[in-house]
Parts: sequence; structure tokens; C-alpha cells
Amino acid sequence: MKRPSFLLSLLPLLFLIGLITITVPLFGDDITAGPAQIALLSASLIAALISIFYLKRPWKQLEANIMDHLSQTGSAIFILLMIGALTGSWMMSGIVPTMIYYGLKLINPNIFLFTIFILSSIASLVTGSSWTTVATIGIAMFTAGKILDIPAPWLAGAIISGAYFGDKLSPLSDTTNLAATVAGTNLYTHVKYMTITTTPAYVLAGIIYFVAGFFLSKGGNIHIDQQYIDLKNTFHISPFLLLIPCVTGYMIFKKIPPFITIFLSALMGIAVACLFQPQICAQISNESLSKAASYLYASFKILSSECIIITGNELLDSLCKTGGMSGMTNTVWLILCVVSFGGIMEASGMITRITEELLKRVKTTFSLISSTIASCIFCNIALSDQYMSILLPGKMFQKAYQEKGYAPELLSRTLEDSGTVVSVLVPWNTCAVVQSSVLGISTLAYLPYCFFNILSPIVSLFVAAIGYKIRFSHSK
Repeated sequence: MKRPSFLLSLLPLLFLIGLITITVPLFGDDITAGPAQIALLSASLIAALISIFYLKRPWKQLEANIMDHLSQTGSAIFILLMIGALTGSWMMSGIVPTMIYYGLKLINPNIFLFTIFILSSIASLVTGSSWTTVATIGIAMFTAGKILDIPAPWLAGAIISGAYFGDKLSPLSDTTNLAATVAGTNLYTHVKYMTITTTPAYVLAGIIYFVAGFFLSKGGNIHIDQQYIDLKNTFHISPFLLLIPCVTGYMIFKKIPPFITIFLSALMGIAVACLFQPQICAQISNESLSKAASYLYASFKILSSECIIITGNELLDSLCKTGGMSGMTNTVWLILCVVSFGGIMEASGMITRITEELLKRVKTTFSLISSTIASCIFCNIALSDQYMSILLPGKMFQKAYQEKGYAPELLSRTLEDSGTVVSVLVPWNTCAVVQSSVLGISTLAYLPYCFFNILSPIVSLFVAAIGYKIRFSHSK
């Protein structure tokens, strides 16, 4: 078997980026409905042909690696389907409308953007999950912000920034634990050391959202009072409905597996819909059915398929439209294509070759950290997986950090400053695909407004450049 050259290793990735660049202007937000999948499979084909005919890798080896990646991604796919069920049931049960109603009542529109950034941060810090945060409080606040006529990209950026703050910093987060484990450092040492770069990025992002809230269009021609009336006329609004999110938060705190937590929360939403929103169930179900059969029909429909509620308010009609599990079909399809591309690129040795090329240029602290960050970002692009963008660079750079005498938490912090937060900014990365699907907005639309995610690697580079608190293995 031959070893790929650096330029040859770049070829499939450049081909993919070229196809995505061409298709984005043609398809816009519909790119994940098929064009992105075709681009990924085409790039996979290029990588496979190079691997088989030039590098002499047998197809079985490539296929085995694809299946290995798929086994690692399988749990995420099932969680994704459950998120589709959750968003449908929480909307139709009135849980999300209740959160929207009280959110609009209690939060000053001028600081709405800043507030949802803080709320998302708290939720993700407590739960350790960016996916759950966006699918619950995130979707509610996103909808409320649209009612206030705040631009959707800004809303998505604030929610995602807050959600990935916890994904990066929470001791309950899987990526936080993964980075600490890969680098070989204590979890709480890792979390504490991360505050050096995380705090400035978080504060700067918060200032931007706070200031922007006073300048962004709010209200416009939309009469907020009318939205309150239409919400109450359509759904039964009650603070008791907020008990379900509280129960969900408790299950997450008790570390009940995400699949079980989200599915149980979706089922609780269905129970609430039958009890509190019979008029919604009647709209969704077949009128010829008996009452019991009607509730059963509505329950399965809400969890699995597209549901449209007619409120008489055009804005609310669009916001209350849900897709259930079927709404995640394109996302699952995209993830399968991502797995194929990432699996072939890794099995062929192309990813390793590119990372090794970066290691050759490492001479100073700044070059080591910048190479680590570049490698994490590259893995997010090439392998389209958040975990692999932490795991692979972590393994490859661990020896370099040890040889230069750096403390392992310097590596773990750098992995999180780039691998964790940048994942949601790459359109075909699984994290971006999920958040884009849940919020109903393209990655390229919200990307410029995810200030925490953008600033994290920049701050990390700045701290490295000035040599601030660069910890060595003998440091206390």
C-alpha cells in the first residue's frame, strides 16, 4: 500500500469544497435536501478511487472504516429522530407556545438577544448538551424572537453561541470529558484551565449581543399584543405546562441516557397535548374517528409526521408547523453521506498525512497551538464529526506537547477551543446539520453571528501569541 502525498490528500477535500461552493448559490437553504449529499458522495467516490487504484487500499478496508464510523454515529442518529419527535410534541402540546408567551411578557425586547444567549448558556452548562438546549429552550426563544421581528440569523447565532458555551465548559458534556481523556488530564483541571480562553470569548460575545439588541429591528409591523391574543386563542397557555421542561432537566441532571430522556419528554408532551390541547388534536386527527382513536391518531402524527395548525395568523401558522421524526430525514441522509466521506478519508491515510504536514511546521508555542487548532478545524471539515475533530488531533499532537514539556491541559483546552465550537459552523458537519434542521435556518446564514464560536479559537491564538499562562508539565 502506498502512502498518500500531501497534495493528493487535499484533492478530495478541495473537490468537496468546490462542489459545495457551486451548489450553495444555486440551492440556497435547500442545499441539505439533496445537493450537499450528492457533493459528499461525489467526494467520497474521488477519495475511494484514489485509495483503491493508486494507494492500493482494498474496498473492504474502506468499507470497514465507514461501518466503524457509522457505529459511532448511530446513537446520534436515534437521538436526532427523538429530537424531531420532541419538537413536534412540545409545540403541539402548548409547552413551546407557553415558553414563548411568558418569554415575550417577561423579557425586555431590547435585551432579548442578550437574554437568550445567557439562558442558552445556563441550560447547556447544566445539561452539558448543546443539542438538547437548542431543541428545547432554543426553539422556543427562536420562535419568540421571530415574533419580535429580530432577524433569524442573529437569534440562531445567540442561541447556538450559548449552547456551545456549555457544550465546551460543562463537566457533564461529552466533548469536555473526551478532550480531557484524550489529552490525559483531570476533568476539573481541564475545565478550570479553559476559563482563561473561554471567559474573554464569552464576555465579548455577550457584549456584542447586548449592544446589537438595541439596534436590531424589533416589532416592525407586527403587533405583539395580537400575537398574545392569537397564541391564547390557539393554545391553552398555563405555567403548569412548564413542569415538563423541569422534569426533562431533572432527567438530564440524573444522567439518564439522552435517547430515553428525549423520548420520554416527547411522550410527556403528547400526554399534555391530549389533556390540555384537545382542539389541537382535533385539527390534526381524522374527523371520522372516535374520540379515543382521534387522540391516538394525533399522537402518532405529531411524533412522526408534518403537522400544520391553522391559527388565522400567518406568522404563527409558519412558526407552529412541525415535521416530527420525518422532518429529520434529510439530516439523517446527510449524516450517512458524511460518515462515508470521513470513513474513506481516514482509512486511506489522507487525514493523517495532512495532519503530519502541519506537525512539521511546529517550532514555537504559538505554532504548536495554531497547528492544533488548524488540525481540529480541518477534521471538522474533512471528517464532518465533532468527536473525531477532538480525538484524532488529540492523539496526533499528544506526543509533541509531551516532548516540549507542556501540561496536558494545554492540549485539551486547545482541542475544545477549536474542535468543539467550530463543528457547528461547518455546513456538512453533523452538529451544524442538526442545529440547522432544528431551527430551520441554514448554517451559512447563522454562521457570521455565532460570535462565541468564532471568537474562541481567535482568543486561544491570541493567548498563545502573548504567552499568557502557558502551563508546563511541572507547573502547579
